[in-house]
Amino acid sequence: MRHSPVPLGWGPLGVATVAAAVHLAVATRYGWHRDEFYYVICGRHPAWGYVDQPPLTPLVGALAAALPGGLWPLRLVAIAAQVACILLTALLAAQFGGRPRAQAIAAAAVAGTPIFVGASALYGTAGTDQAFWLLILVLVARALRLGETRAWALAGLAAGVGLLNKSTVVILLAGILLGLIMFRRDALRGPGPWLAGGIAVLLAVPNLVWNARHGWPNLEMAKALSRAQGGALGSVQQLPILLVVLAGPLLVALWVIGIRFLVSPAGRRHRWVLVVTAVAVLLVTLSGGKPYYAAPMLAALYAAGGVRIEQVGLARGRVRRVGWVALTAASFVLAVLVWLPVLPVRAANAMRDISPVLVETYGWPQFVDQVAAAAAPLPPAVPIFTGNYGEAGALSILGPAAGVDRAVYSGHNNYALWGPPPGRPDTVLCVGRFKPGYLERFWAEVRKIADIRPPDGVDNAEKSGGAAIYLCGQPRGDWAQLWPGLRHFD
Repeated sequence: MRHSPVPLGWGPLGVATVAAAVHLAVATRYGWHRDEFYYVICGRHPAWGYVDQPPLTPLVGALAAALPGGLWPLRLVAIAAQVACILLTALLAAQFGGRPRAQAIAAAAVAGTPIFVGASALYGTAGTDQAFWLLILVLVARALRLGETRAWALAGLAAGVGLLNKSTVVILLAGILLGLIMFRRDALRGPGPWLAGGIAVLLAVPNLVWNARHGWPNLEMAKALSRAQGGALGSVQQLPILLVVLAGPLLVALWVIGIRFLVSPAGRRHRWVLVVTAVAVLLVTLSGGKPYYAAPMLAALYAAGGVRIEQVGLARGRVRRVGWVALTAASFVLAVLVWLPVLPVRAANAMRDISPVLVETYGWPQFVDQVAAAAAPLPPAVPIFTGNYGEAGALSILGPAAGVDRAVYSGHNNYALWGPPPGRPDTVLCVGRFKPGYLERFWAEVRKIADIRPPDGVDNAEKSGGAAIYLCGQPRGDWAQLWPGLRHFD
């Protein structure tokens, strides 16, 4: 039986407004993250793909960074993704039959979930990937309700664009297909789902061609990340982090209630979502992926949970309403304190084991100043070689204003494809976290100039990794001979 979803209520709009206001208030309080530097630099080298991602996020990042305001435009995109996740979750609840109360509960839960708050603190693929997953789920739910080919075409368009943002959308699509096979086989008898799949594949083809031409570096990167994660075993060990910590310990009850709705007779036509959730968690785990890849399915469970609460009256009565408001408000405050730059830097530094992202956004201007001081006495032809893309990106984007007027290179990820500097590696300023003896493999003379010292006692990756500035000479070959050993995907 078809139903017409209730229009989006004022509750989700109010929740989205509050969340956006909090994010905007502290958006640029600390500074750039190394990944944001990298996205912008990649976008300045337009391509249909990069070794670690499809093209959409770098392209949008480069366009945003070209606008006035420095970091502001990037962070505005990230906040917009968070707002989209809040509203799309409410719309998904509406597709499940939820009225304003269900929509508001689902929206508030997403706003207070740590992994959604954290993803929107930075510009990157995580936040936009969450938004694309939820958009696809909303459009598929709508297409199933309407049974119209046009509705399926919109779902396919969203899936195709989502694949150009992050390849993890493949996991979502696999889950949707299995969910339809198990619980909505009627939909597969029509052309709609197949048209949607065709559109998605067609839009993804340019990135697939790029990968094929470059020897499938995305697969190489996926293997490297899986090894760093500890493979499938590592993902299994971190699964409780997704289910409890990243979901917000105060909101566990809501996604459990959502599961109860989907297995109940009232949720029978939406049971495919439960299959998608199980497939997402399973595939992310087996592939050794990061647990937060499957986080958008928590929002889907929140949407289902909101509908269940509304239908059985779990939010009726003053005490219960106040209880749910207090629960989501407490979760939101906790997520903001841990994942957004609202606390003093020293407090964020103390919480780096819980939320390591914040301290990685602090101190990049000082890093650039240290390198600029070391490079100042050197001839302009001496290039800078960095250990990772964050260091290279910081010097490329912030460096010119600090007096870094020389070329910057790295062997890390897509920097490896852009090649070595011209000329000979006779004298190179090397900056970064290099393992002992690493640079000596490429230069016979390696002299440490200074240690990288982050400001205010921040213990970020540069400090904990022993980052330093080195002047290297007497190369053990030309760039063509050295470059293969300097390249690394991780």
